[in-house]
Amino acid sequence: MIDRPGLADFLRVRREALQPEDVGLPRGHRRRTSGLRREEVAVLCHMSADYYTRLEQERGPQPSEQMVAAMAQGLHLTLDERDHLFHLAGHRAPERGAESDHVSPGMLRILDRLEDTPAEIVTELGETLRQTRLGVALVGDLARFVGPERSIGYRWFAVPGARDLHPPEDHEHFSRMYVSGLRGIAARRGPTSRAARLAAHLVERNEEFRELWDRHEVGIVPHELKRYDHPMVGRLELSCQILQDTRQAHSLLVYTAVPGSESHERLQLLSVVGATSA
Repeated sequence: MIDRPGLADFLRVRREALQPEDVGLPRGHRRRTSGLRREEVAVLCHMSADYYTRLEQERGPQPSEQMVAAMAQGLHLTLDERDHLFHLAGHRAPERGAESDHVSPGMLRILDRLEDTPAEIVTELGETLRQTRLGVALVGDLARFVGPERSIGYRWFAVPGARDLHPPEDHEHFSRMYVSGLRGIAARRGPTSRAARLAAHLVERNEEFRELWDRHEVGIVPHELKRYDHPMVGRLELSCQILQDTRQAHSLLVYTAVPGSESHERLQLLSVVGATSA
């Protein structure tokens, strides 16, 4: 059963504990609210301000599991806090570990401070959970995908146009890398894992994947530089630094260009034209 008073109090306390700079929002000069405003939290949680307000006022319907997960992420909750929120809302807490989509508060704080840099948070299957504004300008909104298409490796073989951002001469290496990575994850997570199910699906439906899968290659790593043929700014050569959250099997990918290089200039141009076209 939902604990309405407990849920309302917990949401209010967590909201008031967050400051605008904690979630990448400007503070402004006339702020008098202790912590975040309800309207700001509603935006972070991808819900209406009226819906969120009713929860803090012990009103409204019981929130769904999807809504609770959105609130947990928007409020930058830890895993223990997320589980507590689910229990207050009358739901069983989701499983933790490799198949969880809940991003840790620390990783979110880092991402929020990379607004002028292409960056994204991904699962071990290459499912994009969060992107910076410049990350979206570089590769598009990858968090919009659902089902198997959430995985970049799956899209590479199954979705037309998924390879268009990369030069054709790089495609073979990407194909081998994605198959190699999926094989390693499937072996590590077991035959009932999402990785194993994705592999089985692609083996059945994609000849290129099936041929590469039969090679049993493992340990194929990315090139030092990732090359993009962007439709607005042209060729970009970017390095990728990776910060890993081993508890959740999430990675923060940060893409940078050598200062003074042509790619650096084009990345700066992308920050302007990308914002203009958004």
